[in-house]
Amino acid sequence: MVVVCDQKAQLEGRLTELTGRLRRIEGELDTPASKDFAESATEREAVEVLEDLGIAGQREIRMIKAALDRIDDGSYGYCVACGEPIPEARLRILPQTPLCAACAGRN
Repeated sequence: MVVVCDQKAQLEGRLTELTGRLRRIEGELDTPASKDFAESATEREAVEVLEDLGIAGQREIRMIKAALDRIDDGSYGYCVACGEPIPEARLRILPQTPLCAACAGRN
């Protein structure tokens, strides 16, 4: 049970961090673009990077929320594909993972 409590706290902390980061990214994306052509091209590249970071952050948030749901329903720590326990070492490294290493390797 200690592992689940540790993982839940870690997941909740990461969720808070990502949510704040996404708010900052959204703020950056809402900033008006420069009228200077050279600056505008550089800003477009920066926007693409920010959008990619936002997409990755949203994906990680979905994974974290799903892991927190599994903690709440008692299925956390078991592979959603095969039902086998996920080793503690894997959960410590990837607390949001829904898959054991064997099933993750098949995807």
